[in-house]
Amino acid sequence: MNKIRVLIVDDSALVRQVLTEILSQDPAIEVVGTASDPYLALDKIRRLNPDVLTLDVEMPRMDGLSFLEKLMRAHPMPVLMVSSLTERGCETTLRALELGAIDYVTKPHLDVRLGTLEHAEEIQDKVKVAAQARVRRRARQPAPAARSTDSSADRVAPHPVMFRTTHRVIAIGASTGGTEALVQVLTALPADSPGIVVVQHMPAGFTRSFAGRLDNLCRVSVKEAGNGDRVLAGHVLIAPGDFQMEVARSGAEFAAKVFPGEPVNRHRPSVDVLFHSCAQALGPNAVGIILTGMGADGARGLLAMRQAGAHTIAQDEASCIVFGMPREAIALNAAEEIAPLDRIASAALRLAAGR
Repeated sequence: MNKIRVLIVDDSALVRQVLTEILSQDPAIEVVGTASDPYLALDKIRRLNPDVLTLDVEMPRMDGLSFLEKLMRAHPMPVLMVSSLTERGCETTLRALELGAIDYVTKPHLDVRLGTLEHAEEIQDKVKVAAQARVRRRARQPAPAARSTDSSADRVAPHPVMFRTTHRVIAIGASTGGTEALVQVLTALPADSPGIVVVQHMPAGFTRSFAGRLDNLCRVSVKEAGNGDRVLAGHVLIAPGDFQMEVARSGAEFAAKVFPGEPVNRHRPSVDVLFHSCAQALGPNAVGIILTGMGADGARGLLAMRQAGAHTIAQDEASCIVFGMPREAIALNAAEEIAPLDRIASAALRLAAGR
């Protein structure tokens, strides 16, 4: 079995040393080189032909985003980015994912060595997932949706009345590759879509920025969920990083329950937590969607939703960056439909309308 060849690109000698130590402990991975800036990295990519690149987001001589954009045009390859959890880092990380990075790991502020070593297994797993991911040239980013200057007016032209009168809820779960998959799904929805709840595997500090980015792109309103936020038509609630999120029912109304529960399937937020709550609280009044991602989080929850009468959709293998979570759901017969990414929004609306 050939080892996964990794090139580490980081301006910190300490980080390069710690990442080399972590990755070299996994028998499936070989660190073939390191580079302290993008120019050195380009030369080593040509000479060493790595399978995966780990990339810092703030680099000397050329910033990480500029390098990533050039790399994905000239030599597309799996990139795992390394980022600190600062507000600037959040925006940089989201932009890197948009440009084609497969995933990211967090670089701790304090005690970089110890903090990074504590995430050794996660880093090894993400490198191995990245090595198997489908790398694509990214389409041009969609323009922000037009908005009315009148705060009392709809943000776009109204769509069929049925979306304003139903009590259906669309629940979406995603992991690796999910940030851009969610952009494609959510930007395709009309302003009066059913209420939507989303778990995207993301740490604390990233989900607020991610929700803000989506809000600028979408006709639906998007925000990071707060405990007690109502699930309303035309609104999307993103589970906050490092918290679990459920949907709770009170009479004819639905609301998000956000709480600091234990990790489930090693994730907080967990797709299974959200989906199981939807099965219990919503039953047939829900549509469950599982998108690209590593692991199996969400598969059993999607099955519970289907067994409770909900409509369920899994993203197909060809359009997934990582066909992990959808594959596990399909294997459990949890998915009523299997659809390519560009058809998931229309399928969700059709099923939510009972067609």
